[in-house]
Amino acid sequence: MTTGLDTFDRTVQESNLWLKAVMDRLDTTDRHRAYACLRAVLHALRDRIGPESAAHLAAQLPMLLRGLYYEGWDPTNKPTKERHQEAFLAHIGRELPRATEDEVEQGALAVLDVLSKYVDRNAAVKIAVMFPQDLRRFWPAFVQEAARQRQQGAS
Repeated sequence: MTTGLDTFDRTVQESNLWLKAVMDRLDTTDRHRAYACLRAVLHALRDRIGPESAAHLAAQLPMLLRGLYYEGWDPTNKPTKERHQEAFLAHIGRELPRATEDEVEQGALAVLDVLSKYVDRNAAVKIAVMFPQDLRRFWPAFVQEAARQRQQGAS
């Protein structure tokens, strides 16, 4: 089904590509599970990086996912201060109440992997640099390495 509006058709197509990539990464055919993970991780990421960085990241998302990203957002008291993986995963888990701890962690890994492949690499690295070491492990290795090199270059 098409809408007859190229902008809408393109965002639906792009958003479906992201969703399919998350499904592949989670090794599931459950679109609802993949959607819930995508939504929860994008919200936790948005809240962790602060309003200005969140807006820069949002500009790179397909329009439909941008709406999902901003859904229910209250930018006051942001960024959140999660410094350890347990707190970050708990943030994600609040939006995935039926998920096990392992499923929440797998969701974080999957979504950040997909995100790092669809947004500008420099943007992904810039966001990863904002994460404390304990949280960077959720990013794919190539982003972690680039973030480490960027930080060493800044020192």
